Amino acid sequence: MSRRTLTVVSAGLSQPSSTRLLGDRLAVAAQHVLELRGHDTVVEVVELRDLAHDITDHLLTGFPSVKLRAAIDGIVAADGLIAVSPIFTASYSGLFKSFFDVLEADALAGKPMLVAATGGTERHSLALDHALRPMFAYLRAVVVPSGVYAATSDWGSGEATEGHDEGLAARIDRAAGELADLVDTGKASGPVDPFDEPTPFEQLLQRR
Repeated sequence: MSRRTLTVVSAGLSQPSSTRLLGDRLAVAAQHVLELRGHDTVVEVVELRDLAHDITDHLLTGFPSVKLRAAIDGIVAADGLIAVSPIFTASYSGLFKSFFDVLEADALAGKPMLVAATGGTERHSLALDHALRPMFAYLRAVVVPSGVYAATSDWGSGEATEGHDEGLAARIDRAAGELADLVDTGKASGPVDPFDEPTPFEQLLQRR
């Protein structure tokens, strides 16, 4: 049985947090699909509220703390990533953006990824496509087609709500299945090291 690791990055600020809850539900759904396919799947969670001071210090000094370095290394090594942010003023939270600002430029290149968000009203659901998806496209992550947005009215109901064709549970299963499909195809790699596969010397001599 092969091993897969899924990492949830949650930018929820409260405890308990609907943002963390959505991340957990997505991870459990993806884990279930992967384990049905024969993968021993481990889920790890990075709570950004616990790293807020470390992230700020890194932005100011350029050096990560031991705790922040461990979180970053775990994300880079993960086979799949689930990133969830609350929506403030029609976009991701400042803490969420600050965390991804401190990652190396190629840290998420080729990484299978699912984006999700929470908010008070369905009207903010477009932030998934207008804010989160463009940022991770710039970072060259491989973002699954379906994002998941959960408004306050979505919780406690499996039925479709205004602005959505299907209920939250169905949207979670669909997006998690898409992430599992990407992770299932092979172990995700971290940033590409240009020195891993150098051009053979003989080939260099043939160039003019």
